[in-house]
Amino acid sequence: MFTGLQNIFRIPELRKRILFTLMMLAVYRIGSHIPTPGVRGEALSQYLHQAASGLMGFFDMFSGGALSKVTIFALGIMPYITASIVLQLLTVVVPRLQALAKEGEAGRKKITEYTRYGTVLIAAFQSFWMAVGIERMGEGAFVDSAGWSFRIMAMITLTAGTTFIMWLGEQITERGIGNGISLIIFAGIVAGLPSAVGNTIGLMRSGEIPYYMVVVILGLIISVVAAIIIMERGQRKIPVQYAQRMVGRRIYKGQSTHLPLKINSAGVIPPIFASSILLFPATIAGFTQVGWIQAIAQQLAPGRLLYTTVYVLMIIFFAYFYTAIVFNPVDIADNLKKYGGFIPGIRPGKKTSDYLYRVLTRITLGGALYLAAVCVLPDIFYKAFNVPFYFGGTSLLIVIGVALDTVSQVESHLIQRHYGGFLKGVSIKGRR
Repeated sequence: MFTGLQNIFRIPELRKRILFTLMMLAVYRIGSHIPTPGVRGEALSQYLHQAASGLMGFFDMFSGGALSKVTIFALGIMPYITASIVLQLLTVVVPRLQALAKEGEAGRKKITEYTRYGTVLIAAFQSFWMAVGIERMGEGAFVDSAGWSFRIMAMITLTAGTTFIMWLGEQITERGIGNGISLIIFAGIVAGLPSAVGNTIGLMRSGEIPYYMVVVILGLIISVVAAIIIMERGQRKIPVQYAQRMVGRRIYKGQSTHLPLKINSAGVIPPIFASSILLFPATIAGFTQVGWIQAIAQQLAPGRLLYTTVYVLMIIFFAYFYTAIVFNPVDIADNLKKYGGFIPGIRPGKKTSDYLYRVLTRITLGGALYLAAVCVLPDIFYKAFNVPFYFGGTSLLIVIGVALDTVSQVESHLIQRHYGGFLKGVSIKGRR
């Protein structure tokens, strides 16, 4: 491993990418502590920790504490993710967007542009109602001067903060290492780990958590981490046979290979998408005192039956939806037929695409159920043992998934330049 670390810094391009990524993440963490003008952040944070729903605390974890303190990055990257969901759903039903998606790089750039506009609109809507809610909370005790000047200032500040985070993510993806948006969410979760460890130690010292239960928690964390790694790297190998063919004057001999189908092709996208949709009404509910909105917020709090049911159904839906986007059986079957490949026992063309679709549907169900089980693990653990499980569920899934993808990209840079892998004797493969 230490040899792998040395190899990383021997490659100038890879070293620059890693340092740039770390610098951008540092900028993001600094911005998470800059207060929004006109908001008394500390007093509001204490109030929200006492009165806000569990769902608000759940999404505060994703923003690294920026939401509860209402800093300039309070909305985080969730408006961008929500806009991405809307655009991807519209791509399926709007012919114009379907045509853009098939135009290659130029079409993707246009869809990305639409996503940016949607991010600004969603962030402006959420930030305005957040400002209105803060004004009404505590009869104006958390703002310096209530009124339209504060609402407009807060809306502009929070929208600009989200836009800046979106820009940071795109810069990391283009000039750094790893997926920028995923790394920003990763940084927000990891930033809350020290406080979570401190809370667990405090509960243990006060006697609220027995010492043996801490051992159980550690064992459960290790088991969950192992299960996530196994499932993230698990795949179904479809055998593929290529017949002998002639291209020009060259004869290519037949060969046997396989087509890997990931058990969890969608990765951590379904939990993130499901969380961002649940965040949209919860953000408004957390900053308003309207009765029916508060009732919805209470039902959508983690641990409630409605929340768990909606969350699981959304994860399963987005697992299938995103898998259908990243893997098209018809295109795969056409490419196999074009280059003389076939699956033994399956006729080329439509029969092959039907077979791939059937296999992918079955293994995606297992992947979706695995995602749902991991994400609702904290609620199950809390109800069973009455012990808060800070380190499980969605946070562990995202942290491990993003870490595997990032290490996979580092491995690719090392192997391209004839260096040994980052982990000696271990091959890290990405999800796609």
